[in-house]
Amino acid sequence: MTQIFAHRGYSAAYAENTMSAFIAAENAGADGLELDVQLTKDGEVVVIHDEKVDRTTNGKGFVKDFLFKDLRTFNANKKGVNNEPIPSLIEVLEWMQSNDLVCNIELKNGIIPYEGMEEKVIQLVRKFGLSNRIIISSFNHYSIVLSYRLATEIETAPLFNERIYMPWVYAQSIRARGIHPKLASISDNIIIGAMENGIEVRPYTVNKEADIKRLMNINCTALITDDPVKAIKIRKQFEKRP
Repeated sequence: MTQIFAHRGYSAAYAENTMSAFIAAENAGADGLELDVQLTKDGEVVVIHDEKVDRTTNGKGFVKDFLFKDLRTFNANKKGVNNEPIPSLIEVLEWMQSNDLVCNIELKNGIIPYEGMEEKVIQLVRKFGLSNRIIISSFNHYSIVLSYRLATEIETAPLFNERIYMPWVYAQSIRARGIHPKLASISDNIIIGAMENGIEVRPYTVNKEADIKRLMNINCTALITDDPVKAIKIRKQFEKRP
């Protein structure tokens, strides 16, 4: 049955990439999370999507220009009542000790080439003994290859938003066990072809009911959605089928 990954946590109802969004995704019954990481000025791995803090917090400026302690003073829950800090990756991995979620860590190093990001992330994943529950993805495929070389035991999955011919051949060539394509760029035949060739397929970002059903109909490995509650409801209907 298709796994459900909560995109930046349960981001349809909670502030994205916050601990409350992750906890809500777990409580909803999601199988996994998708989150994004950047590096602070002092080299801390933090969970935030944009290179700048402007959109998702009450701060202004680039993540890379702030010390971790200063970054933590911003409110990552802009629209909510409660004040919530930007999480560190350590905080998320510590919390993962209490559940059995899978976590897709997206390295956001396509625009800013964060030095040593791969090593830092892998070191933390190993420290918490989570190598078998982590998938490292990125639009920066050089970073994916480096991650594989540093830690062959951790699954990697390139992200892409263009149509790739026989993407399983490409994935195998860079030793990736999965692919994370943009939903609009991938057909059922390609998804099935990839899975038949031993490659996990987890399209993003799948929010429409028709799209969720489409992927469940072909038993796609997983889907990445902003609304895990909606996706789980649809999956339950599929499970009831004879």
